[in-house]
Amino acid sequence: MGERIKKLKKIRIHREGTSELLYAAIAIFAVNLLLWFLLGALHPYARHVVMPLTCGIGGFLWLCMLNFYRCPVRYFNGDTDHLVVAPADGKIVVLEDVEEHEYFHDKRLMISIFMSPLNVHANWFPVDGKVKFVKHFNGNYHKAWLPKASEENEHADTMIETADGQEILVRQIAGAMARRIVTYAKEGEECYIDEHLGFIKLGSRVDVFLPLTARACVTMNQPTTGDQTVIAKLA
Repeated sequence: MGERIKKLKKIRIHREGTSELLYAAIAIFAVNLLLWFLLGALHPYARHVVMPLTCGIGGFLWLCMLNFYRCPVRYFNGDTDHLVVAPADGKIVVLEDVEEHEYFHDKRLMISIFMSPLNVHANWFPVDGKVKFVKHFNGNYHKAWLPKASEENEHADTMIETADGQEILVRQIAGAMARRIVTYAKEGEECYIDEHLGFIKLGSRVDVFLPLTARACVTMNQPTTGDQTVIAKLA
């Protein structure tokens, strides 16, 4: 019993969802209260037929929102030196060498994680280092798992320089359903594994561009746990 309570304490609601959950609860209550009076005036038995259905639907939708905004408290267990940790929950959809034309103008190892609406949508820093810059780009809303989503979709780029001078690019990408990317990283600040990089609302994706000398530690379609799964090791 004590272990179960301990686990429950490690789950919290992300700050991006507190106001949305409150407003949604108020809206659901207001709609059902209005229906209660309208149905009572229409027919005395209408309440008994309709209200359980509307309350059930409203409660289900609110619980879906609650599940989306859950934010587990996680800490990476072990030495983080030269490790690249998954920045998000989801599964590996891209694992290949690609030409990166925006910043590096050379080949990079690209590891992409797709997040479904059922995944935790908080994003973590994948490495320890210093934030060189953060840039936001407007764009389309293709399905996040498509290759063209990385460059054409709305996205936010965070460049991190590790202690030994290696540059890691993290790209938060909006998907077909996602409409808001939040980035907490600030230019010039130190960043560490276990800290939140940002948050993406609804289905989305996170790309990590690594030097070709990095060794991938994951495979295609492998599930990942943000701030827990080691996705690569730097040289």
